[in-house]
Amino acid sequence: MSKLIYWVHTSVDGHIEGPNGEFDWPAMGPELSAYGDEVHARVGTFLYGRVVWEMMSSYWPHAESISDDPHDLKFAPVWRSTPKVVFSTTLKEAGWDARIVSGDLAKEVAELKSQPGEDLLLNGGSRLAGALTELGLIDEYHIIVHPVVLGGGLPLFPPLAQRTGLRLVETRTFDAGVALLRYERADS
Repeated sequence: MSKLIYWVHTSVDGHIEGPNGEFDWPAMGPELSAYGDEVHARVGTFLYGRVVWEMMSSYWPHAESISDDPHDLKFAPVWRSTPKVVFSTTLKEAGWDARIVSGDLAKEVAELKSQPGEDLLLNGGSRLAGALTELGLIDEYHIIVHPVVLGGGLPLFPPLAQRTGLRLVETRTFDAGVALLRYERADS
């Protein structure tokens, strides 16, 4: 059975976007990029909600023409070649080796997790992560805390109907003062 990993960048004050939707603050230094490579090596499918999908699909297909950052240059072909699932009730087409799922979230994700193969990676987005947390479907939380206080914006999680216990299984400090908090569900 595949694990569902939630990878998310957050500010110290718990926001994944700034007050105006800005996402120009995450610092992907060499150490964090190497850790990202380790995680991506065990992943066979990327999962996105519509908003994060629109951000990712506007950048990664053309990253080499936009950026000369070593992380971007290495990850862009990985992103393009990895199958993707986009959860959306409004998106009609996606492209870039992505399929759209708009049915029962619990059923669809449970089916993805039951397939043999590599793990699944949910990248960013608070609403989808919140819904999957409430359903008990996220196995690992890789919360990447950046040394910035945004003072507002989209929170790491939306308000949830119930508390979810997590167990800290790893911490690391990377270059640029970025910290990893890796959790598993307390009941796993």
